[in-house]
Amino acid sequence: MVLAMVASCTETGLSTGLDAPGVDPKGEAVDPITVGNRLLVSGEYELALTSFSRAALDQGMTTEILTSMGTANLGLRRLGQAEELLRRAVADEPDWPVAWNNLGVVLMERAEYPEAAQMFRRAFALDNGESDAILDNLRLALAKMENPVNTDVEKQEYTLEQQGNGQFKLRKLP
Repeated sequence: MVLAMVASCTETGLSTGLDAPGVDPKGEAVDPITVGNRLLVSGEYELALTSFSRAALDQGMTTEILTSMGTANLGLRRLGQAEELLRRAVADEPDWPVAWNNLGVVLMERAEYPEAAQMFRRAFALDNGESDAILDNLRLALAKMENPVNTDVEKQEYTLEQQGNGQFKLRKLP
């Protein structure tokens, strides 16, 4: 019996038969932006923000990272931080509709409907009218402008809609 126990031992102790795979020192790390985008989709906004912060250390505060961090802050309902980051993103790259759309969503959350409508108009124009999500957001902002007294008791809920190249847009849920 003692021989059977000794035979099942490894250098690190008893073998469980469930050995974890080793680390490949030549392997490549997963891109932190990709990880952050996956975390956004799963609703893990705090972890996504951490991942985007890691990406910023390597790449600097690119427009993509600013937009992603703004989106994560929006998910955390940190509207002031989200707005600041998204305004920086649209200033850095004014031709990117994702940042304009997400800024519009932040402004909708703050009940700043006229400015939100402007952001959605710009996003829709830059996207050549191809996004139904942006159009829906624009329609909602225009409706709120026309009848601001008719505010829903329910909080508007948004979801992330994946676009090409790992980018996301916020879309109002039906």
